[in-house]
Amino acid sequence: MNTVNASIITIGDELLIGQTIDTNSAFIGQELNKVGVWVKRRVAVGDVYDDIWQALDQECKQSQIIIVTGGLGPTADDITKPLLCNYFGGKLVVNEKVLAHVRHLFEKVFRRTGPMLERNLKQAEVPDVCTVLHNARGSAPGMLFKREGKIFISLPGVPHEMKGLMRDEVIPRLLKEFKMPAIVHRTAFTAGQGESMLAELLNEFEPALPAHIKLAYLPNYGMVKLRLTSQGNSKEDVEKEMLPYFEKMQVLVKEFLVSSEDENLEVVIGKILRARNKTIGTAESCTGGYIAHLITSVPGSSDYYNGSVVSYSNQVKENALGVGHETLETAGAVSEDTVKQMVKGALQLLKVDYALATSGIMGPGGGSEEKPVGTVWIAAGSKDKVETMQLHLRFDRQRNIAMTGGNALNLLRKFILSDPD
Repeated sequence: MNTVNASIITIGDELLIGQTIDTNSAFIGQELNKVGVWVKRRVAVGDVYDDIWQALDQECKQSQIIIVTGGLGPTADDITKPLLCNYFGGKLVVNEKVLAHVRHLFEKVFRRTGPMLERNLKQAEVPDVCTVLHNARGSAPGMLFKREGKIFISLPGVPHEMKGLMRDEVIPRLLKEFKMPAIVHRTAFTAGQGESMLAELLNEFEPALPAHIKLAYLPNYGMVKLRLTSQGNSKEDVEKEMLPYFEKMQVLVKEFLVSSEDENLEVVIGKILRARNKTIGTAESCTGGYIAHLITSVPGSSDYYNGSVVSYSNQVKENALGVGHETLETAGAVSEDTVKQMVKGALQLLKVDYALATSGIMGPGGGSEEKPVGTVWIAAGSKDKVETMQLHLRFDRQRNIAMTGGNALNLLRKFILSDPD
């Protein structure tokens, strides 16, 4: 079987110090994997000339394809273009097509007044030893170099621009250059059980897999994705071989299985609601609209999602959702009684079939001996019944919010599926 490997080099001090999160590598890896390229290594380097040069030397020993992102802007710290020019023994020349595109952007699209800066015009300079890749979304062109059967591609670090170049320029060219194998993933999505316990359920299944079929555990905030991966010359043959193993794995984890697709809870819930022609709404206190954000991140969610009340204060819980003043005084905002009443209030106010409510203490302060930080109550319900869940979380504020959101959505999913209506 022919194997095509790739290395991704991301450039920028901001990546190393954590000021910017590297989402580019994830996208590039996904796009390459779709067409049969296996990403062997990902390397991040700062804006240091020698470090970038050394990374290029190292990665061309590992992979047939080396993709570099970052350092193509108009400022002094953007050193990728002159470095690549030297690395491949070329000289910088003005590319008239790129120059015309840069002028079009500044004059027609950005509508900048006054003359263009010299540093902007320099975006049209490219090494004379590269193939220029048209960047329809920005001023910095992509560049493709060839050396000893290896392909080097330089892309801008701006995610929007990089994505356009990957889809429009890079992938079509790579498909012409290489004969790609088929890489197939099948992912089962589980919730409500940890990675170690799932591994126990699969303790006989995993060793029995053929050597070329790999099982990966991908945990995330109360959910675990189980991914089988294999490769071969024919996608159809690989899928056919993998199917019985994937089906057996689903049976073994059926108690916690959410979906046989690589999708998230908000997508799964949307499919269920659309199939049943039902609607939902949310009443959020401790999650502050995070669950509403997850639900509305799904295209078409307006078909089944009516809206939310972010009842962060007790006053809003009372006035908007009808939570009893006595309940808040005696049981407290973080209580089973409160989230039950929040659900009932949301059902009435938002005119929905199902409602989801959260109230808790996310931290780092605000806890007590009776209700420490991480205490959370969740409720999901309809006009006929309400079910609740209590969590005792132990993480930082952001993770507590994310864990609450995931558990709440899973409670809602199970509640809807158990509803006979």
